[in-house]
Amino acid sequence: MIQKLVLIGASTGGPGHIKKLLKNIDLKGACIVIAQHMNKMFISSFAAQIGRECEIDVEILSDTTTLKNKVYVCEQNFTICDSLPLSAKPNTQAKTIYTPNVDLLFSSCTNVCKSVKVMAILLTGIGDDGASGLNDLYKAGAKCIAESEESAIVYGMPKRARELNPNLKSLNLFAVRKELEDFLNVF
Repeated sequence: MIQKLVLIGASTGGPGHIKKLLKNIDLKGACIVIAQHMNKMFISSFAAQIGRECEIDVEILSDTTTLKNKVYVCEQNFTICDSLPLSAKPNTQAKTIYTPNVDLLFSSCTNVCKSVKVMAILLTGIGDDGASGLNDLYKAGAKCIAESEESAIVYGMPKRARELNPNLKSLNLFAVRKELEDFLNVF
């Protein structure tokens, strides 16, 4: 059973940053779910590229899936079910501006924090998607990080998250990677 869940949300500049975060990462039994704003037709090549370049097992979330210790890339809007074992299911009801939607993914995990250790990372991107979801997770006890202006290609999404919650950690990509490794290594 998964004991740790890492959520990553990103938009403009995200693919490169996600690859830097995950390069040769040891999941140590954790699961990572990524909501990267991207047209559905490009998700498959993006997921394959992450798997190849980062040397990790990556699967595309397209249908309801029981989560295992690997990296998942959302093909569309997804939510995480708070029952164990953890599973992800498509949310076709939600009408969102950005797809896959980061707020939807993040907010769905607030109850998951009761049974699983959760870390949420909001990376570079235009707009405000992910900001309110990150704040919801922070209130639920998840470890939450917003990328700093120092390394963000577009400091929109993480900036809005910090405006909503000034207590959020704001770190450059290198420091985010270190926090991720520490989170995965602690039992």
